[in-house]
Amino acid sequence: MNTNYETITLAGGCFWCLEAVFDEMKGVLSVDSGYSNGHVANPSYRDVCNGNTGHAEVVRIKFDPAIISFRDVLNVFFAIHDPTTMNRQGADTGTQYRSGIYYHTQEQKEIAEALIKELNEQKIWNSPIVTEVEAVNNFFIAEDYHQEYFVNNQSQPYCQAVVAPKVAKFRKHYLELLKKQPV
Repeated sequence: MNTNYETITLAGGCFWCLEAVFDEMKGVLSVDSGYSNGHVANPSYRDVCNGNTGHAEVVRIKFDPAIISFRDVLNVFFAIHDPTTMNRQGADTGTQYRSGIYYHTQEQKEIAEALIKELNEQKIWNSPIVTEVEAVNNFFIAEDYHQEYFVNNQSQPYCQAVVAPKVAKFRKHYLELLKKQPV
């Protein structure tokens, strides 16, 4: 059994969206929703939403680089959120919704910075990428009801309006990266 896995912590708006997509990606072993890179120990969802803890809503992704590359993880990350808006994803606003790559290794930092440079040079978006690239400072797991939120609440209006379209976009554009291939 291969135990050579990597961990990356990503922020791209609401963690429900990121978790729902990365749960479906081949090579991903686990996805935990939580809070990272703030200055308060063990914050609650309410604390983070108030915007005073400095934390971002994040997902901590454990993946097998023999199956999926870190660069592929980042390509999906950039495809499913807007990395050009500061502290905002759609109607979700505040520092907790910022775009961030919180790396666990120096190699991850270098790959992330190089990819951002490439994407900016390609001018895929009308504005430059504002995704912060910082070492993971801390990680606090979110409350149980946030874990697997989309799977457990697909009929909830936010899930239908915001999360489901991101999952559908991933499935459409990254078919080869799905854990379960359609029959």
